Amino acid sequence: MARPAGRGRRGAAVNPSWCGRCGAALLPEGDHFICEAGHRTFLNSKPAAGALVLRDGQLLLVRRAIEPWKGWWDIPGGFLKDGEHPCAGALREVEEETGYICEAVELLGIYMDTYEYGGDSVFILNIYYLVRIIGGEPRLDAESDALRWFPLNALPEVAFVHARQVLRDFVEQQAPGARPRKDLQGQQR
Repeated sequence: MARPAGRGRRGAAVNPSWCGRCGAALLPEGDHFICEAGHRTFLNSKPAAGALVLRDGQLLLVRRAIEPWKGWWDIPGGFLKDGEHPCAGALREVEEETGYICEAVELLGIYMDTYEYGGDSVFILNIYYLVRIIGGEPRLDAESDALRWFPLNALPEVAFVHARQVLRDFVEQQAPGARPRKDLQGQQR
């Protein structure tokens, strides 16, 4: 499948035009924007979380049924809800996208990328966890059209630049002689 045009490049954030609280026009002021009512709008990276679901040496990926990257394999994950903890968001996204109920085992890492859609580009801060299945049954949602388990030595090319790095880092961590890792309680794994 051909790589979507313009994906994976580092784009600039889109400057907001209207206040999200009152709808008034925004004007630039230093490192933020302000409306006539005095409401400030900051341009921050959008938080997202995802999870690597590992079972019997295989990794669960979802095939995207929506843009961007429609038709590409991806790590289960998505944008956090307002005030949601990244770990809770990763577990929610896995259940929504796969049907599996999971628990977090360890924090894998934090990755930056851009999310480009409809001509807009925003920076995203992606937080990834390793999780294990504790319940649920496999099912699809509107955002994915397939689930598949892949051996770590036969992973497909996935959507999003940062997700490729997540998978490379994870596979390296699984190699013999890799430095020991710690779980969420600080215990060596």
